[in-house]
Amino acid sequence: MDHLSAEQHEGVEQILRGGRHLLGLIDEVLDIAKIEAGRLALSTEPVRISEELQETLDLIEPMATARNVLINGDRQETCRRHVLADRQRLKQVLLNLLSNAVKYNRPGGTVTLSCQESGNGRLRVKVTDTGPGIPADKMERLFTPFDRLGAEQSEVEGTGLGLSLSKRLAEAMGGTLGIESTPGLGSTFWLELTVVESPLERFEKAREPITAPAAGTPAAAARVVLYIEDNFSNLRLIERLLARRPEIRLIPAMQGRLGVQLAREHRPDLILLDLQLPDISGHDVLRHLREAPETRDTRIIVISADATPGQIDRLVAAGAWRYLTKPLDVKKCLALLDEALATPETGRAGRDA
Repeated sequence: MDHLSAEQHEGVEQILRGGRHLLGLIDEVLDIAKIEAGRLALSTEPVRISEELQETLDLIEPMATARNVLINGDRQETCRRHVLADRQRLKQVLLNLLSNAVKYNRPGGTVTLSCQESGNGRLRVKVTDTGPGIPADKMERLFTPFDRLGAEQSEVEGTGLGLSLSKRLAEAMGGTLGIESTPGLGSTFWLELTVVESPLERFEKAREPITAPAAGTPAAAARVVLYIEDNFSNLRLIERLLARRPEIRLIPAMQGRLGVQLAREHRPDLILLDLQLPDISGHDVLRHLREAPETRDTRIIVISADATPGQIDRLVAAGAWRYLTKPLDVKKCLALLDEALATPETGRAGRDA
């Protein structure tokens, strides 16, 4: 755009801003429609709240600097806790709360982030601004779609959907979104989510020694299944399934390298393996397991959403015993687990049961 005049350049910038605004509006409308139709796909897992706050702060900092607003980030230990959330949607909610706190603040104002335990296993993240506050008679309209409470007459850009969408996303993740406001002093928006164990805490529990079966206990009581999967909701699903099989102990591993290590340490009777892992791929995990003497003959069931014939053939050739596709069919999954644990190892060729 170097050849454009200053006036033309400003016109193009206005068009681009309008286009981005329209795209944002469309995305928010579609998200709300998905939530109302019950079709919003969430991938909930343990998320360290401080990491998401820092990433969001990095995105908001240029806006805050341009508007002469100081952001005070909380570095206390509470913000290092893990909550159950969809990482992308959590960031979307935090970004909306922080951007609003900056946009509707006063020049030279501040935004303060803080975290606190709110009881009942919940963590509250608070975003406090020094803006004009919200009158009590407007509070009930705050989360109404497209209602900007009169701000549409100001120079502050917005769609009127951000808070409505954020509230619904918070509730979809099992949380709540609320506000406390004093006209003339500012507002505090807060997001509450369920506190969960960190992956490290789960790893340490997975390292606990396996208790030997009591005298007279059938050999089946000692069966051990290792599940290498980084998605917390998928882990919970398998945990619930195996609750129907009290003779089976589940060892979770949310990273590929840790899964390989735990497999060598515990020598499980069966390994369930996801292909999409945060450190190394499921294909690499499978190769390491097949190369290690301790796990060379262990049955491995790959669980993944990719069910293309070529993918299955490659995995079977690499040493997978069976292949299950997501979303899991509960009956098929249990039947395959029973088959894998009830019969001796006879080979590794197999397909989706």
